[in-house]
Amino acid sequence: MEKGKAKESAEIVSTSLRNLHLDKNTNNPKSSSQNSITFPLQSQLLLNSKQGRVAPSLLSLCLGFVGSNLEDIIDDLAEISLAFPSHIKKVLFAIARRRKLLNDEIVIALADSSWDIVDISGSDVSDSGLCHLVNICKNLKAVDIRRCMSLTPIGVSKLLQLCHSLEILRWGGCPRSDYTVRRCLGLLKPDLTDVDGDTWEELDAVELTHGAQSLRWLVWPTIDKDSLEMLTSECPRIVVNPKPSLLGFRGSEVPQEALMQTVLDDAIVEDIDPKTWAVSGFNASRASLLPVATANELSVAEKFRLAFVERDSRLAPKRAKNARQHQRRAERERVMMDTRAKALALATKATKSVNLRNL
Repeated sequence: MEKGKAKESAEIVSTSLRNLHLDKNTNNPKSSSQNSITFPLQSQLLLNSKQGRVAPSLLSLCLGFVGSNLEDIIDDLAEISLAFPSHIKKVLFAIARRRKLLNDEIVIALADSSWDIVDISGSDVSDSGLCHLVNICKNLKAVDIRRCMSLTPIGVSKLLQLCHSLEILRWGGCPRSDYTVRRCLGLLKPDLTDVDGDTWEELDAVELTHGAQSLRWLVWPTIDKDSLEMLTSECPRIVVNPKPSLLGFRGSEVPQEALMQTVLDDAIVEDIDPKTWAVSGFNASRASLLPVATANELSVAEKFRLAFVERDSRLAPKRAKNARQHQRRAERERVMMDTRAKALALATKATKSVNLRNL
């Protein structure tokens, strides 16, 4: 009986194997349907290969899962990311920007010295986060700060002054950002006060600008006419809003990162499922909730506010210096008025004089 059952089982298996068509070129719809139901994973992989798509790696799947739950680990991200390599930090940084979670805290936690491309557009990053970023990333070549409403001319100036390798800069994009970057255009103008050279060719090796000496490509979608004329006439080395061309521009090929339609960090997350940053139920950033003026210029009240913030930040070191001077003056007056303190000061001075004589 056992032999009969074994024989019957063998016949069933043999029949099943004969009915299973593994030839990918088969035209039998019934067989294809049966294979797709029996082997869904193999069919999906085969479909992906036919369509030219590669199945995501395990690392990409893990990063997508972490990115979709990024808000749950932000408080501990600085400690967690210590063991992360540079490319992992870069992916999490790009996901945080797309999820409207990017702020100073995440910048400080993830910034890595090996980065040469940074995109913080549309984020809540302020001057503090941007200054930390440029202090860590010394070799930045392309930066996108468009629609960053928390940035002021102080932070943008630091970016221009400290990033000596910066070649591509993307800024502006909204009235508030346009107003901020217009205050920094003076750093891009050449400084022609040094005219000791005999010819203009001798001045090429001299740093003629206050910042961003390597800047060549500037992407400014909402540039005004006056700023465009100023940059064209006074900063001919900088190409504003370059367009793709088969022949290049002035003998140089326009890099992909300098094209207006390019998203700077798209290549970083190309293997991550877009559903990662389409997570529902998270709070939108404060910047996306702020009203944006439809006019080309900011309101008068906003201009006064930004001017006051800039002036207050500029005068902060002077106030601190004055406070230290007042403190030292008050200490000297206290010593002069207090007999005991005055005697102690004189005794200390006499002791120093005796020690110097003994030497």
